[in-house]
Amino acid sequence: MTTRRLLAEDEPSPVSVLNPEGRSDFVLTADHAGRLIPRRLGDLDLPEHELTRHIAWDIGIAGVTERLSAAFDAPAVFQLYSRLVIDCNRGHGVDSSIPTISETTAIPGNTGLSAEDRADRQREIFAPYHGAIRALLDARAKANKRTLLIAMHSFTPVFKGEQRRTEIGVLFNRDNRLARALLDVLHEEGDIVVGENDPYTVTDLSDYGIPMHGERRGIPHVELEIRQDLIGTPQGERHWADRLARLLPLADDRMSRAL
Repeated sequence: MTTRRLLAEDEPSPVSVLNPEGRSDFVLTADHAGRLIPRRLGDLDLPEHELTRHIAWDIGIAGVTERLSAAFDAPAVFQLYSRLVIDCNRGHGVDSSIPTISETTAIPGNTGLSAEDRADRQREIFAPYHGAIRALLDARAKANKRTLLIAMHSFTPVFKGEQRRTEIGVLFNRDNRLARALLDVLHEEGDIVVGENDPYTVTDLSDYGIPMHGERRGIPHVELEIRQDLIGTPQGERHWADRLARLLPLADDRMSRAL
């Protein structure tokens, strides 16, 4: 019996792990780093210009995360397929996991999917990505390595016609240890518009990575959202990576002294 496949053997893996043996305490994840679509799904019946917009991926965040990984000697885990195929920061069964509309754009290729169609995407994209994060964190725990989880995201400067002033959002839910310290050092910079749980908040329905890999493990964590117009060029990526490479250790030190 032939196993049903979503990804052909010659298509890219859904997950890329950079620097898995990195010595840093920081572990970086990027749920929406890429915008690939499996050949079997065509283009989800969308024009190309929609597939390059923020609805398809987190613009700029792969570059920022790669630079941070190098600066810290930190492991980083990237998900390479479009969030329109399956959103790897949503739990199973959540409507936005496989969206039929994103912002104001209908996604025809996601309409009327069977349970088997959905299971294909979960099995071949969602599960390997989170399995890689889980394996990395398990290995670090077994080796008694201290770990701080940084979930890297970016957000559109205009959403449904509304301009967003926030430049970087610091998101958290049940555990605010690292978030509070990072908010303090970001505010002390004096030239950044900082959002606290803005433009989004972390909840069990709206997020998967932080609740699953941060809260359940009890490790310090934070979800970061950087505005996409600030990191849409290599220069912008470099600026924000350099800034976070300086500020995250300060936040870690401040958190550690407060505990």
